[in-house]
Amino acid sequence: MSDGVSRKPLTTRCFDVGIDFGTSGTRALVIDANGTVQAEVSLALEPVEPGQYTQAWQNNLFELFRQMPRSLRSHFSHITIAGTSSTVVLCDGQGTPLHPPLMYNEIGDRTAVDTLKSIVPAGQPVLSASSSLVKLLFLLTQVKRSQARYLLHQADWLAFLLHGQLGVSDSHNSLKLGYDPALQRYPDWFNHPELKGLVPLLPQVVPPGTAVGRVKPAIAQTFNLPSHCQVCAGTTDSIAAFLASGAHRPGQAVTSLGSTLVLKLLSHTRVDQAEYGIYSHRLGDLWLVGGASNCGGAILKHFFTPEELVPLSAQIDPSQVSPLDYYPLLAPGERFPINDPNYPPRLEPRPQNAVAFLHGLLESLARIEAQGYRLLQDLGATPLTQVFTAGGGAQNATWQAIRQRHLQVPILGPQHRQAAYGTALLGKGLIPSPR
Repeated sequence: MSDGVSRKPLTTRCFDVGIDFGTSGTRALVIDANGTVQAEVSLALEPVEPGQYTQAWQNNLFELFRQMPRSLRSHFSHITIAGTSSTVVLCDGQGTPLHPPLMYNEIGDRTAVDTLKSIVPAGQPVLSASSSLVKLLFLLTQVKRSQARYLLHQADWLAFLLHGQLGVSDSHNSLKLGYDPALQRYPDWFNHPELKGLVPLLPQVVPPGTAVGRVKPAIAQTFNLPSHCQVCAGTTDSIAAFLASGAHRPGQAVTSLGSTLVLKLLSHTRVDQAEYGIYSHRLGDLWLVGGASNCGGAILKHFFTPEELVPLSAQIDPSQVSPLDYYPLLAPGERFPINDPNYPPRLEPRPQNAVAFLHGLLESLARIEAQGYRLLQDLGATPLTQVFTAGGGAQNATWQAIRQRHLQVPILGPQHRQAAYGTALLGKGLIPSPR
């Protein structure tokens, strides 16, 4: 692993850490009391077999701390972690995984969705084959039920490694598990006979950024952290990117162009339509309405190296519409704006000219993004006024220009490009107030 550390001169002696676990890498930012970045560490997540996921996460988490400047570590105040939404781990009473984690883009038992449809009100986020609740129902068929004690999200499990407390989650990660942010509790339909046995496995839910517990003494000693350093309830990676962007007004949105395509639109109105993979998170008195497509930058990495993408993109005229109409998935299955676990990839015809092929991919990704925002507005979300862009794809100027043509609203750069910055704000309580 290469050292991706950057540092700035110290301006205060109280620092907060935001950590972001994405699909292909991890990043940590250290900020001071004014929100100024003091250090940054980035690591790649090396490909491993599913049974090695949690060990790889733990290795990266601890390596992030090792690479942070020791002079800062001794003054950490809060640590907050963001993880991928609906990536879940079923654990025993000691927090040991009983089964390899199910990742954000994996599906559980499709038949469980049909069962839930007879119990859960229409439109709820759990009514998706990739929801955390459906994954829990599937995991319970794969392990000894008597050993299962805690269903944790990725961010929950990683925080547990630091504070040692099991069974605590945040309201953002818990949305697709069934937690209702309007009621601020799990809904009554969990009392249905077919679901009642799940209740003991569900985590206690607290607001993102809530201090859950101090770092364990062994962790504090190993990494030279103060004993009073608090580990806070986290969030999802896409919400962390939204918080980092600086967006705060209804109508402003953030598109995360990472391995996948994630849309978040700040709205006066809550929209939950599981049929289309749409769900809403509470943010103050407003709602973050959006969805996550399985399309995204991963398809570009599959066909092109980073070194190829730059010169090929430069040869594309973004004002011209590509005639190629792809649905660029790496494997069957889509979540938003089409929610179909069997939805097939569409990558034909493939021209021999690499520039034309890349143009078709970028055009299709922009078309899907625009389709997603139109759908959110058609279903009642606040009309789109501006889009901030986060993730690695934001660096591609050609892609930006094609997106601008499709979206027909200003596309802006975020105040901070790293989702880890938004995560750090959660622990510090410096989240911009929606207005």
